[in-house]
Amino acid sequence: MSHKKSSNIMQPVKEEHAKVSSEIDQFVDRFLSLMCDRSRRQILELLAVPVDTQEGTKPSLRERRSTDIARELGLSPATTSEHLHQLCDAKLIAARRDRNAVYYHLANEMLVRAFRDLVLALNKEHASRSVRQAN
Repeated sequence: MSHKKSSNIMQPVKEEHAKVSSEIDQFVDRFLSLMCDRSRRQILELLAVPVDTQEGTKPSLRERRSTDIARELGLSPATTSEHLHQLCDAKLIAARRDRNAVYYHLANEMLVRAFRDLVLALNKEHASRSVRQAN
């Protein structure tokens, strides 16, 4: 009978874990689906480039206007705007309005850096496999 009681006690914990796990799965799925688009990855990479500052000071991340992002990546303004909106909704970037201009910057540098590290690891693995296949 004590086994049955402990099983009942554990049930809410399992349900809570399943709920949290489900929420995390949804978050990861959403993040990865956003990152599956090359243009959105390029936007994040562009915003992750630090601005050169004075010697001895920490470089800061650059803010860019949507028109500058579109021009640098060769995208239409409408396409760029849609990608920026999706990245803002996911809280990966944030916007700051200054009169008629809207400036975008990274909002979650840690996630972007982790994803960049993943892409670098995937590139390294791909290169390694390519060399093995060529031999």
